[in-house]
Amino acid sequence: MFSQDDHHPGSGEDEADGLRKIIHVDMDAFYASVEQRDDPSIRGLPVAVGGSSGRGVVAAASYEARKFGVRSAMPSARAVRVCPDLVFRKPRFEVYREVSQQIRAIFLDYTPHVEPLSLDEAYLDVTTDLKGIGSATRIAQEIRRRIKADTQLTASAGVSYNKFLAKLASDQNKPDGLCVIRPGEGAQFVAGLPVRRFHGVGPRGAEKMARLGIETGADLAGKDLAFLRANFGSFAEYLFRAARGVDLRQVRADRPRKSVGGERTFFENIEDPQALRETMDHIVDVVWERIERSDARGRTVTMKLRYADFQTLTRARSLHHFVSDKAEFAAIGHALLEDHLPLPQPIRLMGLTLSALERQEETRAAGDGQLSLL
Repeated sequence: MFSQDDHHPGSGEDEADGLRKIIHVDMDAFYASVEQRDDPSIRGLPVAVGGSSGRGVVAAASYEARKFGVRSAMPSARAVRVCPDLVFRKPRFEVYREVSQQIRAIFLDYTPHVEPLSLDEAYLDVTTDLKGIGSATRIAQEIRRRIKADTQLTASAGVSYNKFLAKLASDQNKPDGLCVIRPGEGAQFVAGLPVRRFHGVGPRGAEKMARLGIETGADLAGKDLAFLRANFGSFAEYLFRAARGVDLRQVRADRPRKSVGGERTFFENIEDPQALRETMDHIVDVVWERIERSDARGRTVTMKLRYADFQTLTRARSLHHFVSDKAEFAAIGHALLEDHLPLPQPIRLMGLTLSALERQEETRAAGDGQLSLL
């Protein structure tokens, strides 16, 4: 199972003062929806964006495909097995970026406080909005209407008084939905949710919680901080707050992203060199798609291996130039792996990360002598 390297809530970011008006906007099946918009012949069909070859990976799936169980990061061969009529389209990131910039321009009409998470989602702080509308719900409705009119695409939005709740809300009525969690409603809303809906809690984390008798937000709220620290370490404070609908992070327009990466935990430990090389190929596919999505580039590639005895090995290679393309990223990942073959023992996890990042928009803006708006 892949997890994405990113700042999880409660990890030391600047805290906001008092209640805020926060909107989280998330485009619906963004890549696949753009492909369906631009090619009427595949509208209504199950569509996957990604490589269709044996080692290809699904970058995004339409809602028609999701009904069959097709998901992002799924190997394409498996996706075809669960959905034989699946239509594949190669990613067109230049088109996705162009549409994303259209959408971001709409956001900036309402607030300068826009924190993009990727090409297809962002947080907006509209506590004080530029148009003087005053209602975050009305602003979210207007933004969704304008996105539909300008791009022919649908967006879902969550409105609440902090980032954690707004993100949960945006996923509540997808696709093309709106959900509002008002002050005083957060704890009750969270209580009824399965913990796997919490940002940062992956499938394996949810399994561990289930073994501890924690399956819902209410179950989590029933555990004290000492229990959570004993079982979840540094993640405990976030879980304790989240179970109560509390999140003190600010929306930060200048939010620096330190790395983009992913890792895979295996159901069975592996040590065969060929299996390890094939796994590296798969991880490269998934991570490079995330790098493209975040529109960033970096100079340092880091490999992580976790052995069967839970010891972790990390090795990095830094360049004097930015990693130029997927081929170079893959070559560095494989070189780091080859340096440690044969392994002293089987591994249970492999990961790959790109860091020392700089967003491409920032590079272009600097070249033009202009300040970036992102």
